[in-house]
Amino acid sequence: MNRKSDQPDYFKSLPADELHRRISNSKKALGRRLLILGHHYMTDDVIAHTDERGDSFGLAKIAAGTDAEYIVFCGVHFMAETADIITKSEQKVFIPDPHAGCFLADCARIQDVEKAWKDIRKITSDNIIPITYVNSGAEMKAFCGEHGGLVCTSSNSAAALKWAFERGDKVFFFPDQHLGRNTAYGMGIPLDEIILWNADETLGGNGPEAVRDARVILWDGFCDVHQEFNAAYIEKLRRKNPDMKIIVHPECDFDVARVADYMGSTAYIIERIARAPAGTHWAVATERNLVNRLKQKFPDKRIEILQTFEPYCKSMAQITLARLAFQLDQLEKGRLINRVIVSEKFAEGARIAINRMLELS
Repeated sequence: MNRKSDQPDYFKSLPADELHRRISNSKKALGRRLLILGHHYMTDDVIAHTDERGDSFGLAKIAAGTDAEYIVFCGVHFMAETADIITKSEQKVFIPDPHAGCFLADCARIQDVEKAWKDIRKITSDNIIPITYVNSGAEMKAFCGEHGGLVCTSSNSAAALKWAFERGDKVFFFPDQHLGRNTAYGMGIPLDEIILWNADETLGGNGPEAVRDARVILWDGFCDVHQEFNAAYIEKLRRKNPDMKIIVHPECDFDVARVADYMGSTAYIIERIARAPAGTHWAVATERNLVNRLKQKFPDKRIEILQTFEPYCKSMAQITLARLAFQLDQLEKGRLINRVIVSEKFAEGARIAINRMLELS
């Protein structure tokens, strides 16, 4: 798609109350033709205008089931791509800032993944099932669909690995090494059967025997936000607050996951804290907008972010109130700016991989 954005300066200078008014008016004018989806990491002012909010998995299912003509995705680009792939041809998907990418998704390029696949296949006759985390481009999803694999999210990564091992001997998991390692280890796969693949090194930095013996091959990618959390700080917190519960996202480091009390997707984190008794104390390792929203929603519990500062996703922050207001203003006027269109070259294979994921639950 064309990622040029033409938001005029006057929209950026409008006060918040005027932007809120314009968004509300546009939503009324567009009515049921419009569905606004928002990821949990969006800021409060943007999330207030979304019709549905959720994590990647939840939003993918909503996108697959809606009949809305216009779907505006308040998230990052790969999420809007996924929505375009699984919606009907007459539906149109938009993102208020087409430059809102994802550090993690950018960790893996298709040419590097294809080269790694060929190198692995040269030294082992095992049946290999590729899995790509939803935080990846459409070409990665297409690669998995075309090679007998599927997409996963942090909500269903264990189900995806189980599905893969029912069909193959090895799993090639990309681009997030931490989700892959935490999930595989949690399913009972020992660390010595899990290897890391560095695209800049011969055989990913592994010997031929290590590749042949591995059950899980992980891509050397990571989320820059979830790398801000560390096990040493958790230990320090526990000494001060022995009753505190630690809950982390599976994109965190293996060491962080091992010392946490609970680990799961953003949806899991919300549900776990919602069900917790009043008065309980929680430290949460994920993006700040979700943590701060949990504080507001559950004032009867003590909730804090698992760091001395508040890590946030800069890419998600690119979807501002002004950009959402301008996007809706243009749709109301029939101007289909910032539309996300995945080439059919990738869409067909990606759709196969995504549908396999959606069938897991």
